[in-house]
Amino acid sequence: MHERPGLGLHRFAVLTAGATFVLLFVGGLVTSTGSGLAVPDWPLAFGQFFPAMVGGVLFEHGHRLAASAVGLLTLVLAGWIVVREPRPAVRLLGLVALAAVVLQGVLGGITVLYKLPLAVSVTHACLAQAFFAVTVTLAVLTGPTWTVGRTLGHDTGRPPLSLLAGGTVALVFGQIMLGALTRHMKAGLAIPDFPLAFGQIVPPLVTPHITVHFAHRVGALLVSAAIAALLVRVERRHGDVPALRRPIRFAAGLVVLQILLGGLTIWTARAVVPTTMHLVVGAAILGSCLVLALRAHRLLGRVGRVPAARTEPARAFA
Repeated sequence: MHERPGLGLHRFAVLTAGATFVLLFVGGLVTSTGSGLAVPDWPLAFGQFFPAMVGGVLFEHGHRLAASAVGLLTLVLAGWIVVREPRPAVRLLGLVALAAVVLQGVLGGITVLYKLPLAVSVTHACLAQAFFAVTVTLAVLTGPTWTVGRTLGHDTGRPPLSLLAGGTVALVFGQIMLGALTRHMKAGLAIPDFPLAFGQIVPPLVTPHITVHFAHRVGALLVSAAIAALLVRVERRHGDVPALRRPIRFAAGLVVLQILLGGLTIWTARAVVPTTMHLVVGAAILGSCLVLALRAHRLLGRVGRVPAARTEPARAFA
């Protein structure tokens, strides 16, 4: 077992992940309020470091300031991991996080300088979610569930829970990509009713905007089904393990909330609060499924591994 680098590193990783989640909300406010070009230059703002924070400038430049804070946290976290973390893969992931936050800043600048090109804007949005996933992974890998956890027993299910949860993570991220495309194509109201679509189950796919919007709705159904299957699997086989039960229950509750927020986004003609919350709840679903996948990989032993007593870890991770 690897020597633990200390709870301080884990807590700082959790702080960085939490700050990144807040940054996603702040970034969502920029697009929800249409403030993406409120500051037309980059990296300065009207030639200044601190312009008057009024109107759309408050959202756009506030987003830049929040991003700078997350960048600083990531720099400290990466340095801390490189110095204190004995596992090469975790050190590499820390450097990946640092590279991602730098690239994200550059993409943000390109987005402004080239007047919100669709491909760059969508890439910027997706990289933000991927970076959040990396910070969540670092928080899990430095936490007690991973560093002092013991195998609970064999996962005899097929496919293994870790693989099933990992596939759900990929599905959720694909849905997030569709959401980013819907958002930046301004296709959020391409289908103006919900839960039906132009009064039908399947609308006429006569424009790219309608097609992308409807694909996002279909993706929501697929994600809901996958998370429901995960919930049933965990409750039946591992319901006595809080480390596995809690993230999937949280994800299932978030899916219900997310569907409601999707409806509110349409019913309120893309009001700022539900539209922005729809973005960050998607990130929370991604993070919850990722935590489950990582913990399942760590706690459920492979065939041939000697299992430890089941009751100790269950209490330790309660």
